[in-house]
Amino acid sequence: MTNAVKQGLLIILVMLLSATAGVWFYHYHQTDFETLQGDTYKWRDLEGNWVIINYFAPWCAPCLREMPELHHLSENLPPNTLLFAINYDVLPEDDLQAMANKFDITLNLIVANEETQLPITKPPYLPATYIVGPKGQVQAKILGEVTADILKDKIAALQARAL
Repeated sequence: MTNAVKQGLLIILVMLLSATAGVWFYHYHQTDFETLQGDTYKWRDLEGNWVIINYFAPWCAPCLREMPELHHLSENLPPNTLLFAINYDVLPEDDLQAMANKFDITLNLIVANEETQLPITKPPYLPATYIVGPKGQVQAKILGEVTADILKDKIAALQARAL
């Protein structure tokens, strides 16, 4: 093998390693979702926590009725539990903020866009609440209006079953 061939193979190898490192770096630093409050999350960083995700919309009366219950729950979450809400319709951040202000929504709101990565799909109807377990898998799906007590009881039952 000539030196020119060896150099060519070395250049190709370095280029392949660089491309692989670039792809890994890009994926490692990608976030799965961002909240209106400016926080970014990766699902792998949430492992070990219970995550509640509530789908809602301002045109959904039951969704708005359950919002105070979700606020109450957010102030009294069980240990290792996070709560997020996500608007059913994709809205620009400014519109999402205006809606949150109008309906006094202070929960962590996920900004839905084409890059949002959730371990759930959009529900067939609203309101819908999902509970994702510590290993990142959906443990419960509740379609319909919920209360803080219903969610606390459901999480407690799921946690007891997981032991």
